[in-house]
Amino acid sequence: MTDQDIEERIFALLSMRQADATICPSEVARSLSPEGSVWRDRMPQVRQVAQALAQHHRLRVTRGGMPVDATAPGGPIRLGLPRPQDGT
Repeated sequence: MTDQDIEERIFALLSMRQADATICPSEVARSLSPEGSVWRDRMPQVRQVAQALAQHHRLRVTRGGMPVDATAPGGPIRLGLPRPQDGT
């Protein structure tokens, strides 16, 4: 799986939701994993791609509603589209 595959899936999943909705990175990993495979193995790559997108202001990564580094430890994160008030 390429970073491009992950990026496309992130934005495809977000496009199916309301503009201010978020997704869990595990949704991305699960949707890209063949039936019966271990989707958790894909999580580090999903988080790395999410962080790169956030650094380019193309994605918003939050924990408890606050912006965070997608690759930093500390619990579950959410992925969403940048909002106008985010300055993007």
